[in-house]
Amino acid sequence: MSRVVVLTTGGTVAMRHDPQAGGAVPALRAADFAALLPPESPQLVTDEVCNLPSSHFTLETLWQIRERVVAWTQDPAVDGVVVTHGTDTMEETAYLLDLTVAGEKPVVLTGAMRTASEPGADGPANLWAAVRVAVSPQARGLGTLVVLNDELHAARFVTKLDTLSPSTFHSLGWGPVGRVEGDRVVVPFHLEREVIPCPRLEERVALVKLAVGMGAGPLEDALARGARGVVLEGLGGGRIPPWWLPLIEQAIADGVLVVVASRCPSGQAWDAYGYVGGHQSLRRLGCLFSPGLNGQKARVRLMVVLGAARDREEAVRLWHGVT
Repeated sequence: MSRVVVLTTGGTVAMRHDPQAGGAVPALRAADFAALLPPESPQLVTDEVCNLPSSHFTLETLWQIRERVVAWTQDPAVDGVVVTHGTDTMEETAYLLDLTVAGEKPVVLTGAMRTASEPGADGPANLWAAVRVAVSPQARGLGTLVVLNDELHAARFVTKLDTLSPSTFHSLGWGPVGRVEGDRVVVPFHLEREVIPCPRLEERVALVKLAVGMGAGPLEDALARGARGVVLEGLGGGRIPPWWLPLIEQAIADGVLVVVASRCPSGQAWDAYGYVGGHQSLRRLGCLFSPGLNGQKARVRLMVVLGAARDREEAVRLWHGVT
């Protein structure tokens, strides 16, 4: 019989309404999740990392989840790992696992948008789909997946788009890599994996989102606090206002890695413009560019790269996928 580890971390999937609290709070423990699945489910091992809303996670929490996933995937008796997780920061944890956990075994994140005490709670169905994906031969080698609403999404593409809808997760521009259809897991194409060996996360990485007419004060604050890396969510394809450029140039000269992403929900950080603040001028300053990742995932990648690299040159190579 296949063996799946269900690693629980909390989130809406683990919440029930508490009259004293005036709303839903974490309630289900790791052992409770096995009772949500039908008798024909694979052999389950439950393991609880924490029981928190994912908005309460620290970077230490993310690293604890990562270390536990690594340990379980290295167990020869385990066929796959499911992580139950809050949806607020699920895409960031998923991308961290995708980028740093080697091997062929499926790692699947799932959760819920409705609590366990609400009518139509989606947690049990999502958990059942995730468990089936975790033991599916079709999911091997795909890296980390996010599975909700019977859709399989690649960690690098998926993002949360709606605050309340059960169909909140989408892979803009790409779509899901597979689906759970009846009694089958269907995966029409496979992705090429990228894994960066990483002993730790560099926590001193800031994320700054730009808006029209905005001054460079947030970047100044991040640099004053000792940031080793900064991700700038620029306008459109990653454009930066001209009055930001002197500070960016000084930051790069001081050894800070500056990555330009786009504040748009989809697309590459790139343009064909020649004006100040466009792609060409930022590249000449020494900026790096997000490879289609949104700002929060670009930040995760930069924390991994800086945690793995011994110097700036190696960090730049790792950013570009050269190991």
